[in-house]
Amino acid sequence: MAFEIPNYFMADLGPEAEFTTQMVTEACLTLRRNGEHYLKTRDTAAIIRVLSLTAENWLEDDYPFRKIALGRGPLETGFAREVLQAGLDHFFGQLTGENLEDLLLQELGHLKRLDRPCAARCEAGANKESLATGPDLITHYAAGNVPVPAMMSMVLGLLVRSSQFVKCARGASFIPRLFAHSLYTTDAKLGSCLEIAEWKGGKEKHLEDVLHQHSECVTATGSDETLDAIRHRLPGRTRFLGYGHQVSFGYVTLEAMGGHQVKRLVRAAADDVIAWDQLGCLSPHVFYVENDGREQALRFAELLADELEKREKAVPRGEVSKRAAAEIASRRSMYEVRSAHMPDTVRHWCSEGNTDWTVVYENDPLFQLSCLNRFIYVKATPTLDDAFKGAEMVREHVSTVGLACAEDEKEELARRLARWGATRICPIGRMQKPPLTWRHDGRPLLGDLVRWTDWEL
Repeated sequence: MAFEIPNYFMADLGPEAEFTTQMVTEACLTLRRNGEHYLKTRDTAAIIRVLSLTAENWLEDDYPFRKIALGRGPLETGFAREVLQAGLDHFFGQLTGENLEDLLLQELGHLKRLDRPCAARCEAGANKESLATGPDLITHYAAGNVPVPAMMSMVLGLLVRSSQFVKCARGASFIPRLFAHSLYTTDAKLGSCLEIAEWKGGKEKHLEDVLHQHSECVTATGSDETLDAIRHRLPGRTRFLGYGHQVSFGYVTLEAMGGHQVKRLVRAAADDVIAWDQLGCLSPHVFYVENDGREQALRFAELLADELEKREKAVPRGEVSKRAAAEIASRRSMYEVRSAHMPDTVRHWCSEGNTDWTVVYENDPLFQLSCLNRFIYVKATPTLDDAFKGAEMVREHVSTVGLACAEDEKEELARRLARWGATRICPIGRMQKPPLTWRHDGRPLLGDLVRWTDWEL
């Protein structure tokens, strides 16, 4: 008998379901009530056990929710099975008890900070203890492409004992909904503190206004315009955490291009382009490659094109909309003309007969926004300073910089990148694989959610 997903959440009613303000009001009141009964009474260790056990289940091939995610996921999400599997395995592989404890220590300084007033070792001399308290109800506006940020938001909310209403974009609730169901299966009381729904953003403002009235905290991931629209509609007392448009790029030094290590480097760069089909904010738009006249950047681009062609057979890109395909085709045509007239400064390679992958080489460090879906730029640059000048236009929006360099270069380059504005630096090949403790946009993960109470003894 096939496993059927039960109807526990609003999103289970299907994409054509219509909701009323009364339904949303009742959902919020139920969430708050269940939170008081089933979340506030839990200690941190119990929450961690539920989360880590659920994650362990997701890593088993015969787990029903995993089978549904990988079986129906390509049709529901647009990602190929192989892309979904790699992304979900990384997320749930990180969701261990040890990593969750490390996250609490990093963010709050003490594992019991959410359970009772306590003091970290460095606070012992202050003769005070502190307690961190999460909001009673958090509303999350989830982004419509990669599902991991929505699931991570749910994890963080549960850690701080908050009931949560997760509003997904139209057609984007499939994986977050499966995760919520898996939590419900592990612990029904904890699962009853979650609600998942989807509707087209900005079209159901009367429903969102109800959510805002009942929520102490609202988080949102999306375009800067979307965040501004939400922010201006919130009550003054409501805390808002917005994660806007971010871009990422890679940087490769001359030393990293030496010998046979370049082949390993190119394979790692392809990993970053393929992960989530380059649609996440951690995906590279550009790889900057240092050049000293020996055409290392051009060689990198050629090797990357070969690697992406090989990968397409093993890890195919998902289907894209007609609009996205047309944008890729249009941009390819532009570079075909430019490369014909300026072959020394512009080259391009692409998949034949489809838009599955594209590599563009330019001897110009000006940053270019990719049209994504495995469309990647390789830019020659004399120095890191030239790359900084080229990327100045996106300086305030840079999330991750993937770095490939010699061992003796790492510390200096990391220092310069951090002072320039990068909030995360990692080896190329791990751009879409952040650790659980990664501070999104350089901000606290739990610290932004909680309210502190200091108890002076």
